[in-house]
Parts: sequence; structure tokens; C-alpha cells
Amino acid sequence: MTQPTVPANSSDTSSPQDNAWNHLLALETQVQTTQTSLTLHTTELAGLCQTMDTISHSLQMLLEHLPPTPVVTPTPPTPPEINSAPYFDVSAAPHPKIPHPALSDTYDGDRAVGECFLQSCVTYIQLSSEAFASDALKISWVLSYMKLGHASTYAL
Repeated sequence: MTQPTVPANSSDTSSPQDNAWNHLLALETQVQTTQTSLTLHTTELAGLCQTMDTISHSLQMLLEHLPPTPVVTPTPPTPPEINSAPYFDVSAAPHPKIPHPALSDTYDGDRAVGECFLQSCVTYIQLSSEAFASDALKISWVLSYMKLGHASTYAL
């Protein structure tokens, strides 16, 4: 592209036409700079696209050499088994009249008598099963006997 030339003017004063001509020349310079920059960026972008295509092709080749991954269907974890079976089944024996069970002693957290306390609670709950409609009621009843010592901290 050829640069337009400014007509020679013998006077030092700038006319409105000269100002417009100078402004036009400045805009032409900006357009040429922008075009050069655009050409450089377009070339750089083409190079980046080619690099990306090469990388994509290489990754595809790697994927083809990998063994297929087995399809594993996740199974939900099974909850741990809670042994809620009674120590002995009272319902199996025919009892026309169930005897009134003894209440548990107050438990203070002593490990030496812990198993005995647990057994007395289980026995009472089994013999009075009609009084315990839910597990929450059973737990609350047992906690009500944990009033002393270390056991009281768990019964709060």
C-alpha cells in the first residue's frame, strides 16, 4: 500500500483541509499497524492450533494402547450387623402369666459389674416387651439407671 503524500503548502498556517489530511494519515498508519499485528496473531494462532492437533492425536494414540477399563458397579456398603438377638427367647416358652421382673440396680460405670447390669436390663426389657414400644424408649429406660460415677456422663 502506498502512502498518500501531503500536498506542499507554502504557508505556515494550517487550514482545515490540512488538519483533515493529517488526521487521515494518522488513521492510515494505525490501520497498517493493526493489520500487521493481526497478521502476526493469526500466524501464532495457526501454530497453536497445529500444536493442539498434534497433542490430541498423540493422546488418542496413547488411549488406543491402554487396556480397556473394567466396568465396576459400586455396591453400597453393608451396614455392620448388630446382634439384637436376645440372650434367650422368652416368647418360645408358654407362660400363661409372665412374672414381674426385678428392676436393674443403678449402674455407676464399674466395668466389673457392667455385664451383669447389661444382662439385667436385657432380661427386664424381654419380660416387659409390651412396655417398650420403641428402641428409643428402651435406651432411655437403660440410661435412667446410669446415674452415678462415670456412667452418669453418658446418660446426660
